[in-house]
Amino acid sequence: MRVAAALAQARALGLDRLDAQLLLARVLQQPRTWLLAHDDAALSDAQATRFAADCRARADGMPLAYLLGEREFHGLMLQVGPAVLVPRPDTETLVDWALEVLAALAVPAPQVADLGTGSGAVALAIRHRHPAAQVTAVDCSAEALAVAAANAHRLGLPLTLRQGDWWQPLAGARFHLVASNPPYIAGDDPHLAALRHEPRLALTPEGDGLAALAQIMRGAPAHLHAGGWLLLEHGFEQAEAVRRLLGEAGFAAVQTRHDLAGRPRCSGGAWPG
Repeated sequence: MRVAAALAQARALGLDRLDAQLLLARVLQQPRTWLLAHDDAALSDAQATRFAADCRARADGMPLAYLLGEREFHGLMLQVGPAVLVPRPDTETLVDWALEVLAALAVPAPQVADLGTGSGAVALAIRHRHPAAQVTAVDCSAEALAVAAANAHRLGLPLTLRQGDWWQPLAGARFHLVASNPPYIAGDDPHLAALRHEPRLALTPEGDGLAALAQIMRGAPAHLHAGGWLLLEHGFEQAEAVRRLLGEAGFAAVQTRHDLAGRPRCSGGAWPG
């Protein structure tokens, strides 16, 4: 089989042209641009078999990032796999806001926590853009923490990693900023079917989707310095409920930020102390 025929086979399965090119380039260990000038190059039997399997998996909804083994997030290339969520561009809104907060706080070495770190995307992006930050990344999954640790090592961005459920491994610790992209999709949301290859525990707390957000808010006062901020990603239809819960928990300056599509995506507030 040759490159042109392999790509035609992928199109017949319904794959996006770019997805097919990226998968084939990965199998051939060549840049994607190489394919454009070598459409008559032959694949070995092993390469053809691997590419066909990847195409079938992608057609079945397997995230492209899992098949490629990596995903770019906030300027960093992260290793990802089925143990962690694929980092989304919308979550960069959370990082951008966190960086604004850190700049305004003007603390020389701010203590930062990322709850539910997964691949380490948020924690590493903050550490990369604000090198003075001392960042602690928490996840209940040992497999997810292994992915975050590998990313931190490869990128040369040290993190403190803690395994446990939200605040549980942080007894006695206080932070100037806590950011989290927790599971927030409602348990009966029909969109979950399309996300079946990603870890369900990282997508939904079941019920109305607010349980993890509410748990983080309840525990935050014991772990924030006076004037410290809690920033939370949520579903765009949950913004009003999250702001209400933040207000009821005693947070001040409660506000919401919008994602790239202009939808309310993150809400947060300052702990008055």
